[in-house]
Amino acid sequence: MNAAQPRRSWLSGLIGHGVGPSLTPEMHEREAERQGIRYVYKLIDQPDGSVDRDHLSHLLAAAIELGFDGLNITHPVKQAMVPLVDDVAPAVSAIGALNTVLIRDGRTIGHNTDVSGFLESFADELPDVDRDRVVLLGAGGAGTAVAHALAEMGVGQLLVLDPDRDRGQVLTASLSARSTQVELVPATREGLAAALAASAGLVNATPVGMETHPGSPVPPELLRADLWLADIVYRPLETGLLRAARLACCTVLNGAGMAVHQAADAFELFTGLPADRAAMLRDFDELVAVETVTREPARDTTGERNP
Repeated sequence: MNAAQPRRSWLSGLIGHGVGPSLTPEMHEREAERQGIRYVYKLIDQPDGSVDRDHLSHLLAAAIELGFDGLNITHPVKQAMVPLVDDVAPAVSAIGALNTVLIRDGRTIGHNTDVSGFLESFADELPDVDRDRVVLLGAGGAGTAVAHALAEMGVGQLLVLDPDRDRGQVLTASLSARSTQVELVPATREGLAAALAASAGLVNATPVGMETHPGSPVPPELLRADLWLADIVYRPLETGLLRAARLACCTVLNGAGMAVHQAADAFELFTGLPADRAAMLRDFDELVAVETVTREPARDTTGERNP
């Protein structure tokens, strides 16, 4: 019997809406180059943000036929993709959303590396902070993943604010088997102020702070020096919320670690090879720095900005 042939190459991709600026392809391909393997990462943009079941099923079938090893999944199809895969990891069953699909022997298995990515980032940067009582902003797919990560790290009470109360109730139900107590708080300034006053930490899992949703979800006067704060937004890396938190002398965690660790977890699922996370973090920093420089308007010799 002939020995198994060594892998010649890997093929993966990202399905979602507006994925063109994603840093994930470059992070995966740079890590593959370090490992000495051939690896291609394709963007599969859905310009209309389609979550049509038949269309998504077609994309999955095409990925299998074309020999993809895996797919990353992002907004707006993290939840819509769950019933279309053959099997799911326990985290996906609990959360109801996936961000990674592993393809093996014609079968698809859904995973959620948002959970593990946040866990690993938190363990790296905030290992010793008080986790007794934490405020969570946002109960969508990302917020629910973060909520499960917080429960896994032993948060005693989770105060959740989301303007969509039904979404908050779904998050609460998903944590029913956990020991963490979940309380839905009115998504008002007063509700946030009361929740923060008796809490040790805050996590922003809303899109507020992204380039397309500028601003901060927390009035700066509600921040205080003994509060730790994590923001999962990483475009831009320094959000308005993080700037205000630093001015208030809070301990802060930006979105870089979660972005890198979830990418590393997906790379390991696709290839079976251990990722060099320290190197991937350096890659991320370099990519963000280059992106920042290329977006900075040029100045002429008079010091005025050029268009």
